[in-house]
Amino acid sequence: MNNSGQTRSNIRPGLMVDIVLKQDQRSGALTRGVVQQILTNSPNHPHGIKVRLQSGAVGRVKHIVSGE
Repeated sequence: MNNSGQTRSNIRPGLMVDIVLKQDQRSGALTRGVVQQILTNSPNHPHGIKVRLQSGAVGRVKHIVSGE
């Protein structure tokens, strides 16, 4: 599994991740932050699991930066 951002079980609150915001999907610009809440209910998603960061930003996880 090369893109861990597509698997819900790899993501949990407190992880540092890079997400793509809805308005940045065309440019692919990444936003880094700490996961506050997981919004995707399915165990996998081809475009990345949707999360809310502690900053309030909502987007799909592209990379997991670090764990605990």
